[in-house]
Amino acid sequence: MSEPLPSPKTSVADEMEDSLYAVRKKVYTRAVSGTFATWRWALVWFTQLIFYGLPWLTWNDRQAVLFHLTERKFYIFGWVFWPQDVFFLAILLIISAYALFFFTAIAGRLWCGYACPQTVYTEIFMWIEQKIEGDHNKRAKLDKAPLGVRKIAIKAAKYGAWGAVALWTGFTFVSYFSPLREMLASVSSLSFGPWELFWILFYAGFTYLFAGVMREQVCKYMCPYARFQSVMFDADTLVITYDEERGEPRGTRKKGVDPKSVGKGDCIDCGICVQVCPTGIDIRKGLQYECIGCAACIDACDQVMEKMSYPKGLIRYSTENAVKKHWGSKEIIGHVLRPRTLIYGGVLALVSLAFLWGLATREPLRVDVLRDRTSLAREVEDGMIENVYRLQVMNMTESARSFHFGVEGLDQARIGSAETSISVPPASTQSVTLRVLVPGGVGKSGANELFILVAPDDAPQERLREKTTFLMPN
Repeated sequence: MSEPLPSPKTSVADEMEDSLYAVRKKVYTRAVSGTFATWRWALVWFTQLIFYGLPWLTWNDRQAVLFHLTERKFYIFGWVFWPQDVFFLAILLIISAYALFFFTAIAGRLWCGYACPQTVYTEIFMWIEQKIEGDHNKRAKLDKAPLGVRKIAIKAAKYGAWGAVALWTGFTFVSYFSPLREMLASVSSLSFGPWELFWILFYAGFTYLFAGVMREQVCKYMCPYARFQSVMFDADTLVITYDEERGEPRGTRKKGVDPKSVGKGDCIDCGICVQVCPTGIDIRKGLQYECIGCAACIDACDQVMEKMSYPKGLIRYSTENAVKKHWGSKEIIGHVLRPRTLIYGGVLALVSLAFLWGLATREPLRVDVLRDRTSLAREVEDGMIENVYRLQVMNMTESARSFHFGVEGLDQARIGSAETSISVPPASTQSVTLRVLVPGGVGKSGANELFILVAPDDAPQERLREKTTFLMPN
């Protein structure tokens, strides 16, 4: 019989199709310690202390940070934001966008590697998994082991711990929009509102799914930032880099052996840099979009280099130009601070200062003047002409305040209402109807410029002067 013909060589298109539809290979990440791991965990603690802790803080006998959708008010410590303050949110989004451009242009995916919620909660869930199931080898063996009482007990403990963290995360998230005191009362009586229960379970479910089950799949296939990050990168962006010139050719050898004496590079091909990677990539193949910039491979490689008595930095934060041209730290810093990053940084600083200035000079009083459409102008007693206005007085402070009204802009104009002052509760809106009287013959026929004055009794210098029109009949 003739031998079977060799199969045709797989085309690039076939390889791409295989990779698109490949079955997921579970990543058993090896634990790592080091400088960057310490920074990563420091940010995990920092971000989660803020997230879980803020709802418990009180300010003026209320929750310090509360986005009260029912009242349509956002409370952030001493500030109370109303729907009319939406431009502050717009500025905050602009700041976030420029911060993303700025830090990505300088050092790549810093956000992804250290502060992204997906990274943070994956770290927490992986820590729980490691404490319950053991290191990466034990986890892999446990998954391959047949189902038994021990395996069920360990998996149940892990999933239970994950579920508890996820539910507490969902509860905390909802407590930013529904007062925590009410939420705690609902826990004791199991009387959550339908929307509160929905969002607790919804947020908890996605936390469990993303951080516990999908993990690197979210970063590789669902996160849009992974796809457009290359637009913000250039040859002077700090990224995690494998020094191929120094590391190749790879090969094993005994500790302390000079690589040149055996015709090899510094890389001993131990594969630990792959084992610690949360997305399972090999950084030695070059920068890949799956790399989240967590620097776990740097910590792992530095430890191996130290054991081999080789210089650290085979894998390090560097730039494409720095590796090719053998730059030192001074040259790298000089090129990182290039016109592009300086422009991003300058715009970011200016917008941030404008945002802070806007908050610092924000008026504690706001007044909306609306004309009564049912009666534009009419003649009343003594030949006076009356226009009626409806005022919405917003007390944006957290103490009750009294305000008095006045008018100017037309000769002999006065307020004909019985009430020339009003008391407004803390962080509330009060409506008042003002009748403004002007003698007939004053001004011109049609619209005349008029100013309504609103001044707090406790701070007359905060007086507002709202422009409107006074209509005189023909």
